[in-house]
Amino acid sequence: MMTQQLKNRWLIALSAIGIHISIGSVYAYSVMTNPVKDIFDVEGSTIKWAFKLAIFFLGMSAAFLGPWVEKVGPRVSGTAAGLFYGVGILGSGLAVYLESLTLFYLCYGVIGGIGLGIGYITPVSTLVKWFPDKRGLATGMAIMGFGFSALIFGPVMQTLFETVGISNAFYVLGIVYMILILASARYIERPPVGYRPKGYSLETSANARADISNITSKEALNSRRFYYIWIMMFINITCGIAIIAAASPMVQEKLSYTPMQAATVVGLIGVFNGLGRIIWSGLSDYLGRSNTYVIFFAFQILAFYFLPQITIELAFLTILFTVITMYGGGFATLPAFLGDLFGTKQLGAIHGLVLAGWALAGVIGPTIYDVVLKATGSLDITLKVFSGLFLIAFVVSLLMKRSVNLAYKEANEVSA
Repeated sequence: MMTQQLKNRWLIALSAIGIHISIGSVYAYSVMTNPVKDIFDVEGSTIKWAFKLAIFFLGMSAAFLGPWVEKVGPRVSGTAAGLFYGVGILGSGLAVYLESLTLFYLCYGVIGGIGLGIGYITPVSTLVKWFPDKRGLATGMAIMGFGFSALIFGPVMQTLFETVGISNAFYVLGIVYMILILASARYIERPPVGYRPKGYSLETSANARADISNITSKEALNSRRFYYIWIMMFINITCGIAIIAAASPMVQEKLSYTPMQAATVVGLIGVFNGLGRIIWSGLSDYLGRSNTYVIFFAFQILAFYFLPQITIELAFLTILFTVITMYGGGFATLPAFLGDLFGTKQLGAIHGLVLAGWALAGVIGPTIYDVVLKATGSLDITLKVFSGLFLIAFVVSLLMKRSVNLAYKEANEVSA
């Protein structure tokens, strides 16, 4: 009896998008950099440490609180995410009012960052369970919200800064985020045990495959496949963040763009980041998750190697934006891939452990870029270093593909 199935799974997905659109506003941090640095009378690089702390605590809280998120369920963890992130933003407003940089770091970076981590993984395992037939599409929709959020809240932030003042803007935003996340958390819940969409079965649905395993996060840590996917994601994030951070000066140097034209490119990067999350994750339902990552890395080896030598504007931008779609697509395809590999028993916890790589990559990627560029003075050499990293990721993705194929082959032989 499936009498427990009372809620619409597409509204569950919409609730997940509500959470991710709210916490994804962290990607609009650059909008607040100049106004806030003027309040504290410090350099922009000093203010950016709040963003770095937020991303670091996102990764760390996702890693360490993943088991708790699985234990209490999405409603409780979603509520916690709304309270942490909302209080973090409200506290940031108080820090601005008091002109306390330490309090700003604590509220935005630490408290807000914990809210980011809990909120990021909260909807994922729930969506995978509601959408066994469309895992990639479902998780892609939610994580697309994270990518697109800056396009929505960036202009809203700027308008609020200009109309109500900086500290008041944080108060307004904190309340909006909190209400949106808490309202979304009220609706989202796990499906009944054994739930399957109408007409879905492994035997009759195209591209459907049983999960390779259904294990705990501790058991996943003993699997070679966990470390394959961790390395793949770490390299994809490291290189992607570096290219995003370098996009404006790069197009000014290579395409002779003005700063304003370069700013437009940065805005479009946000668009393609979001689009890549829904397009690639949806395609992965048909291409296969392993094949999708092989495509990512094969393309980016060539893209990073040859991009500095391309001076034709259309070709340069096409390759750049395609790379950005793959950066976003890597995030969005990840939860579905983890579900394929490790099942849904503790998917949120396993997802959190992989996202610890995000915390490291957010610091390491831009640092590698800056160090190599300073040492060589050459953008060409710098991007070739990242091309080499993608070569490593490509080899690992082939090992992953081989491992997955062998696992399915063994499963078929056992069932036969």
